[in-house]
Amino acid sequence: MTSTHETIPPAPSSAPEAVKRMTAAANAFLNTLDDSQRATATFPFEGDERYEWAYTPIDRNGLRVRNMSDEQRDAAFALMDTAYSERGIQTAHQIVELETLLGEYESITNNVSQFERDIDRYWFSVFGTPGSDEPWGFRAGGHHIGLAISIVNDELVAYNPLFFGANPATVKHGPHEGMRILVEEEDWARALVRSLSDEQKKIAVVDPVAPADILTKNYRVADPNAAPTGIAFSALSDGQRESLVKLVKLYVNRAADDLAANYWRHVEAVGMDRWSFAWAGPEEPGQGHYYAVSAPNFVVEYDNTQNGANHIHSVLRDFHNDWGEDILAAHYKHSDHH
Repeated sequence: MTSTHETIPPAPSSAPEAVKRMTAAANAFLNTLDDSQRATATFPFEGDERYEWAYTPIDRNGLRVRNMSDEQRDAAFALMDTAYSERGIQTAHQIVELETLLGEYESITNNVSQFERDIDRYWFSVFGTPGSDEPWGFRAGGHHIGLAISIVNDELVAYNPLFFGANPATVKHGPHEGMRILVEEEDWARALVRSLSDEQKKIAVVDPVAPADILTKNYRVADPNAAPTGIAFSALSDGQRESLVKLVKLYVNRAADDLAANYWRHVEAVGMDRWSFAWAGPEEPGQGHYYAVSAPNFVVEYDNTQNGANHIHSVLRDFHNDWGEDILAAHYKHSDHH
């Protein structure tokens, strides 16, 4: 693990084409809103609101989908989609649609939640002025969706924290029975831990019981020492290393291709020999389990322990550039008016 004071090269963030499509989509969304809706959906870039995020089904600030027309809803999700890859878009929309299935299942099992389960319980916010010379960004959030985009100098883009969750991870009723969400996130990591030798597992499996949730939580700053370390990349065989690289790329590639390509260079920058993989819980499917991939500049965390190990939380955090902090620091340092 790393000290928070270690110097890490800033993430490559130049993505002018992404900025163009995000700016166009953000303005298209804002232009559909009346004055009252715009006041609800927009915030200054400065201040604490931009750092507020959650993956639980709580209410949050911003304009809720329920309070949008069909045209506005389409524009809001079109803005969200500019940040994701094709697979990321598909996964995000599946997660939203799960809310209906979750509500049905809770009703069938007489386990009704205090939270309303509805696909309209997602909120959209825009920070600052899209297309201006000043930093701006946008946020899309609701149950199991966490997306925070920061844009600086009309060119630089940061997309962390990046969160996906699923409840249920495997649908157990109705016409969609058997459908799984975040399949690779679960199966690829399990295949990796099962490929380890007994000696490797003594290092990689850090606890026979998985923690109840991801350990970085939804804190504004991810603690570099929160996740367990486990086994070093150098202690893996060639095939196991390939599996771990593939797993990390899965998380990075949730983002749009140009953003993911930038971030992958950042992930590689400190050297894969400084990565580690940790697992907690049994290897068998259907049992609560957790894993983390840690490095000096990022962490991937995953858990599936709640609701009978059928409820996934998974996230990619950057210790230095969540919320675009690295690129913002450079911007403010070189901007005279700041």
